[in-house]
Amino acid sequence: MKNIKPAPLLAFNAGYVDTLGFLSLHGLFTAHVTGNFVTIGAAMAQGATGILTKLLALPVFCLVVILCRAASHTMIARRLPDLRVLLWAKILLLIFAAGLALRFGPFANGDAPMTMLVGMVLVAAMAIQNATHRMHMSADAPSTLMTGTTTQILLDSVDLMRSATVESREKLRARWARLLTSLGSFATGCGIAAGACIYLGMAGFILPPVVAFLSWFAVELGAGTEAKN
Repeated sequence: MKNIKPAPLLAFNAGYVDTLGFLSLHGLFTAHVTGNFVTIGAAMAQGATGILTKLLALPVFCLVVILCRAASHTMIARRLPDLRVLLWAKILLLIFAAGLALRFGPFANGDAPMTMLVGMVLVAAMAIQNATHRMHMSADAPSTLMTGTTTQILLDSVDLMRSATVESREKLRARWARLLTSLGSFATGCGIAAGACIYLGMAGFILPPVVAFLSWFAVELGAGTEAKN
């Protein structure tokens, strides 16, 4: 149990939630929010629904990140466990989204109030994940930005073939392994989410809060190990 790492779980959840949101909420990206600009253009060209929901995604994401940072500063000043609180806020948001999806899904209109609510709850949850990752787990591989991760994997692959010193090769190999694990976890989440959407429908929304809880547990285990050391 002590070998559980939060980074792969976070990457898996990001890929899963992003894919499930895209398939279930009319093309909404909940983790990679800037991708919604592309789908807005596609919706305009094809006359599809969901434009308003996609337009709201980025400001909601930005607002939640700002609130996370402000709340973190306040909790640190009061000696409260800010990371623990924020991770539980994400878990509760994912539980709320799952409950809404099970009760009101499937969603026929991308701009219907309930579709918008579920989408923004998921966007808020992924915003918390991004904020906490930047603030507390920046040494780990990114959990959502896979374009940058893929680029770095390829750059490190070339450098590994050219690096002369043992020390530099070890550092490169360690980073390469972390990034590759993150990329693989994200891709696995995408694939499983696609299957869940096909075979489970709205029940597929149950998995993200479970994985979020496991990632919190992994963070707790890591904190406990550091305290003992």
